[in-house]
Amino acid sequence: MLLLAGTAAAGLLLLLLLPALVALRSAPYLWADAAALAGVLLASLRCEWRLVRRPPVTLLDVFQAHVRRQPRRPLLLFQDELYTYEDVERRSARVARALERRLALCRGQVVAVFLPNCPTYVWTWLALAKLGCTMACLNSNARGRVLRHALAAARTTVMLTSPDLQAAVEEVLPDLQQDGIHVFYLSDESPTAGVEALGPSIKAASDDPLPAYYRADITPDSKAIYIFTSGTTGATCVLRAKFSASQFWDDCRHYNVTVIQYVGELMRYLCNTPKRPGECNHNVRMAVGNGMRAEVWKEFLQRFGPITIREFYGATEGNAGFMNYTGKIGAVGRANVFLKKLAPFELIRYDVEQDEPIRDERGFCIPVRPGEAGLLVIKVTKKTPFHGYAGDPEKTEKKILRNVLVKDDVFFNSGDLLMMDHEKFLYFQDRVGDTFRWKGENVATTEVENTLATVNFIQEINVYGVSVPGCEGKCGMAAIRLKPGMSFEGESLYVHAKDCLPSYATPRFVRLQEALEITGTFKQCKGNLVKEGFNPNIIKDPLFFLDEMKKSYVPLSPDIYTDILETRLKL
Repeated sequence: MLLLAGTAAAGLLLLLLLPALVALRSAPYLWADAAALAGVLLASLRCEWRLVRRPPVTLLDVFQAHVRRQPRRPLLLFQDELYTYEDVERRSARVARALERRLALCRGQVVAVFLPNCPTYVWTWLALAKLGCTMACLNSNARGRVLRHALAAARTTVMLTSPDLQAAVEEVLPDLQQDGIHVFYLSDESPTAGVEALGPSIKAASDDPLPAYYRADITPDSKAIYIFTSGTTGATCVLRAKFSASQFWDDCRHYNVTVIQYVGELMRYLCNTPKRPGECNHNVRMAVGNGMRAEVWKEFLQRFGPITIREFYGATEGNAGFMNYTGKIGAVGRANVFLKKLAPFELIRYDVEQDEPIRDERGFCIPVRPGEAGLLVIKVTKKTPFHGYAGDPEKTEKKILRNVLVKDDVFFNSGDLLMMDHEKFLYFQDRVGDTFRWKGENVATTEVENTLATVNFIQEINVYGVSVPGCEGKCGMAAIRLKPGMSFEGESLYVHAKDCLPSYATPRFVRLQEALEITGTFKQCKGNLVKEGFNPNIIKDPLFFLDEMKKSYVPLSPDIYTDILETRLKL
């Protein structure tokens, strides 16, 4: 690794690291820290080498190199279908030629992709890369105003989708047409008037490799993908249309899966399934993901065998992240001496009520002590840049903190509270501000408030997250002030929420209030509401619960509350 950096650089690096290397005998985790550093440096050097080349070596180039070396190796397994590297390469070529010919796409154009979990997603992504286009990945759960907002943020005029999402498409189609956005189905036929099916054009297209001039202007700074939701890449990848806890291990055995990816709720779902004989009879050796709590982590290992867990922390737009490379249960990583040199970060004191960092008399932020939760901020440098959000400079600026530790320094505000213990292990604590996590997804309370505020009987609404025993993250709750002379209509609110919001963003609880508490600067107060939760034995305001069976918000009785606490009623 040191030789790759050159003799002089290697010697300098050795001198810098010598004090830490001398201390290896007395620090139990420094060998693991050093090994992790070596891996990071090797990956960084490889990435740097690829990007400084002219033209740069992109992910598409890496994929095509795999195609040349192992054309018949399986890349995707989906239900009973198998697609090799060569299959995906040829399919992506046909899609690219059809899109270029039928849609007249040009280099640099942004194309939105609104597809469910399916193999088509992969070769559509590669096809757009072959044309030098930027792909905007839309969350397949997005509906109504949220979907339109994502399209507007990407500044696209083309959306590729599937008849599987017909209802969501037709709900906003008139608005999209008015906005000048052209919608196409990647299918043989179209069930929607005004939406063309590109399947016949794709089948008729050649699968010959595309000329290099389509990507002639690609540089390391070119935009490849706008991400609105999480995704996954790998070698051979097994896909399933929807997650099934009861079928998960059967799928792993059927496809001989060796590595799985998770969010915290997924692991809890697996642990909540009835125990069956032979649960450790699988070939899964590693699980990679985030959001798994310590008690679930322990139960998962006890029940399903000695699987290596690689919990990580990161954000799509973030400028650094952490990886738990030691297997410390509950941790997202470790603040070793090497990491803080490569990506300087700090945990600072944060006023959750005021939604801002606490500063000292000099105006600088205050680092927290071990064992104390603090806001994670990561220094913005050439090696850890923050590129911001597409089409939203105001939101970009809000994620930047200045004068954090010294005058004129610049840090990225993660919006997350983390805690570091005395061994420098890091643990995720909570989200701050107007966002909370539920079902593995970030819920922006402002978006939910804007969506539900259009209901005819709502005067004001304040959305927040509340803790529910036995559940990861926080569950959505809405405090509502009714319009004068109007009454709460649970069925009407249920229909509106289901039609306009993703399932994970739909509030499970409603609290009616005569007045909503605000600060002196007219900001809604959430702190007391969060603390009080949804306990009908304490709260005197009317409370309601989203009942999926009755398709309505029904009164939250003490019996329902008890069923939720004792996990007899699933959220």
